Amino acid sequence: MMLDPSFIVAQLPAVLGAAAVTAWIWAASAILGVAGGVGIALARRFGPRPVDLALKFSIEMVRGSPFLVQLFLLYYGGPYVGLSLDPVPAGLLALTVYGAAYYSEIIRGGFAAVPPGHVEAAACLGFTHAQTLLRVEIPEVAAVVLPALVNMTILLLKETAVLSVITVPELTMAISAIGSESYRFVEALFLLALFYWGLVEGCGVLGRFAEARLARFGVAAP
Repeated sequence: MMLDPSFIVAQLPAVLGAAAVTAWIWAASAILGVAGGVGIALARRFGPRPVDLALKFSIEMVRGSPFLVQLFLLYYGGPYVGLSLDPVPAGLLALTVYGAAYYSEIIRGGFAAVPPGHVEAAACLGFTHAQTLLRVEIPEVAAVVLPALVNMTILLLKETAVLSVITVPELTMAISAIGSESYRFVEALFLLALFYWGLVEGCGVLGRFAEARLARFGVAAP
């Protein structure tokens, strides 16, 4: 079967809605995941030892199992513990938890990369713990972890394809349906790759913009 550009163009309107679903689930899960990752990293850094151990165990559980298994447990196993979710909320929650576990480890590594001398210098200048965190540690952590955060966000985008198994009407599910109905799998897969490439490139552009802004304001890796 030869690639038919006219078929691809004809399917674009139908695919745009699914692409929008993929984009907003991805963006929401990334934003919530980063927020959760920051909270987890701070809780592990400043919280008591039992909290650190409990969060470490939870993170290892998430990182040590495939996302597909976690999605199945949440969507199909959730009702057994009173958590019954529709496909879209279940997919969003699963992606957020999955992303938060990885984001937290990236951010925790960023805090570990801050030279102790910078914190000691802030203390000598009379900074409080909160001032040191906001004005010294967080800007340096942001510079260190930004490339890794962007890469993790791109990986999170690719995991949205898994949501099709619980009938989330995202890009992979919509294009797979087009291929099954028309038997034009070459065009369908080309469309799928094209849209994911566009989203990944958009994420990369935003990441480079953020790096440039950090550099412009004098924030650089230690």
